[in-house]
Parts: sequence; C-alpha cells; structure tokens
Amino acid sequence: MKLYSYFRSTAAYRVRIALNFKGLPYDYVPVNLLEGEQKSPDYLARNPQGLVPALELEGGELLSQSVAILEWLEETHPSPALLPEDPLERARIRSLVNSIACDIHPLNNVSVLNHLREQLGADARQVHNWYCTWVQRGFDAIEQTLAENGGPCCFGDQPTLADVCLVPQVFNARRFRIPMKGYRHIRRVADHCGSLRAFARAHPNAQPDA
Repeated sequence: MKLYSYFRSTAAYRVRIALNFKGLPYDYVPVNLLEGEQKSPDYLARNPQGLVPALELEGGELLSQSVAILEWLEETHPSPALLPEDPLERARIRSLVNSIACDIHPLNNVSVLNHLREQLGADARQVHNWYCTWVQRGFDAIEQTLAENGGPCCFGDQPTLADVCLVPQVFNARRFRIPMKGYRHIRRVADHCGSLRAFARAHPNAQPDA
C-alpha cells in the first residue's frame, strides 16, 4: 500500500498510527501541503478531493478521508482491534472520534486558516483565537468523558480509534500553544499512548518529510 501523507497533518497522523498498530507495511509518499502539492494535477488525478491522507491499495484502488480509511482498516484487518465487540462501547468510541474529526479538526485545518487570513483579513492573533475556540470547546467535553472512564487510554487499557484520533489532535494543540493545563485526563491519555511504539513511529517528527 501507499500512504499519501504530510508529516504534520493530523488526519494523516491518525492513519499512520492505525497502520503501525495493525503491523501493516506501507510506502510513504509525501505531499507538501504548504507548497500546494495536494492541488497539483498529478495528485488530483489520483485523489479529486485534493486532501491527505489518501491510501492507495495494492490493486490500485484509492481511499480518502481518514475516518473512512480507519474504518476500512478495522473491517479488513480486525486484529489487533481498535474497536471492541460491544455495540454500545463502539458507539461511545465513535462519538469521541467524531467530536474530533467533525467538530474540531475541520474548522482548524490549513485551508480554513488560510481563508481567514487571505479572504477575511484576519491577523495572527485573530487566527490563533479562532483555533483556540474550537479546540477548547471540543476538549472541554472530551476531558469530561475521559474523567468518567479513568483508564490509561480513552476507553480502558487498550488503544482504540478514539486514541488514534485524540493523540494527533493533542499534538496540534500543543504545536499551536493551546493552554493544556486544564486538561489533565487528555494529557494523561496522550502521554501514555504517545509512548507506545505504534504511536511513536507515527509521530510527525519521525516522518521522512519532517
């Protein structure tokens, strides 16, 4: 398989964690978002969405959108599992995944922040305030959820898709200097999972285009 990725993309970071966790080999193909390579004719011919990550399968089929890729990996390579068997627990995990992938991340990706600067004239302070607002709203709810569960991971002792999505979002929050003091449980989970091999190998600083 080939993973089209950018080292600091939190969505691509999620997929790298899952591939590592499941022990699946892949070729890393860097796509420089800051230089606009995702909008090049060659890349758009492969992935009309013009986003990363994209996972090209051995037969040439290409999957896009990180959560869809994560679900495909779980369905086709169920062991080791990133979702439990219990339907209620699976729903709880997917709820946390969606709070990150649907409510936090889309409002703070590169294209949105560039639009604020270039089309709406936002200065650096205003862009940072925008970023902080949506991260903190999401983290406030996630912190309460993690406090109710209490394990080293988001839901118990083993990583799930919730951890796969939370760790990259925490990395980005720290990179943008979001105050994290009030998120003790989020920090606890992110630090624990970050020490695990699958997560450490997926860290942005460990990627060839870092």
